Amino acid sequence: MYSYLDFEKPVADLEGQILELKKLAESNEGGVDVGEEIQRLEKRATDALKDIYRKLNPWQKAQVARHPDRPHFVDYAERLFTDFTPLAGDRAFAEDQAVVAGFGRLHGRPVAVIGQEKGSDTQSRLKHNFGMARPEGYRKAVRVMRLAERFGLPVVTLVDTAGAYPGVGAEERGQAEAIARSTETCLSLRVPIVSAIIGEGGSGGAIAIATANTVLMLEHAIYSVISPEAGASILWRDAAKAKEIATGMRITAQDLLELKIIDAIVPEPAGGAHRAPEAVIDATGKAISEALAALDGRDGEALRKARREKFLAIGRDL
Repeated sequence: MYSYLDFEKPVADLEGQILELKKLAESNEGGVDVGEEIQRLEKRATDALKDIYRKLNPWQKAQVARHPDRPHFVDYAERLFTDFTPLAGDRAFAEDQAVVAGFGRLHGRPVAVIGQEKGSDTQSRLKHNFGMARPEGYRKAVRVMRLAERFGLPVVTLVDTAGAYPGVGAEERGQAEAIARSTETCLSLRVPIVSAIIGEGGSGGAIAIATANTVLMLEHAIYSVISPEAGASILWRDAAKAKEIATGMRITAQDLLELKIIDAIVPEPAGGAHRAPEAVIDATGKAISEALAALDGRDGEALRKARREKFLAIGRDL
């Protein structure tokens, strides 16, 4: 069974009934044939799910993007990248496991891979600090990007973070400088960079590795300058107004494609990526491969110039 979100209650009720009927059919109590009723309920549940996800508002999309069962970076790395070899440490202070970075092959093509990992249970979430990187995480990303440039390898980044870690120690070690340096490195590289927002793209913590030639975004992911809760706390001193500010910030893939902040949307099944994780991961891998292929043949200076112009152009025509 899935972990249902609040707005999915009609589907949860129907799928609960289906489960009970299937148990009844397995036990064959009373010799009643419930096959037709199960099929009828399954169709109702499917239709209800499609209807709900067709009309999601930005706050609901934020909840889907944060769903605990949504595939995370480790799931993408395991399925998409063969021979993936992660590197540890920033060669300056420590290893930050919120950022996973290394080298592997995407559909046979050697690439550098950088992503944020939130974790899938209590132990792994603590290990990866809920995907919120400290300065050493961004410095590790810079290290891997520079290695990729040295060996002429494209860079693929998978973004999924609520934001950079705001702790005192992180600030003391230069969090803002580390994010700025990572963003600067993205802008200066002379190899292709393709980024995919697979869950949350939060603030500078996301843009630090998402300043790419091509930015993809999953259909129900979100991408914003600040989390809706934090924005509501700042503007109205009331985190409960996150729903209102989520709408105003235009954080959805559809809004961001219209604003030309991202380049393409990777579709998700009704119910979100967690209902068909392998299909979504494969679709994302295909979209990344196609984006890399479109950048083939361009020299390093042209790639760097196009990337800088792309981000400088954001907001100019609004």
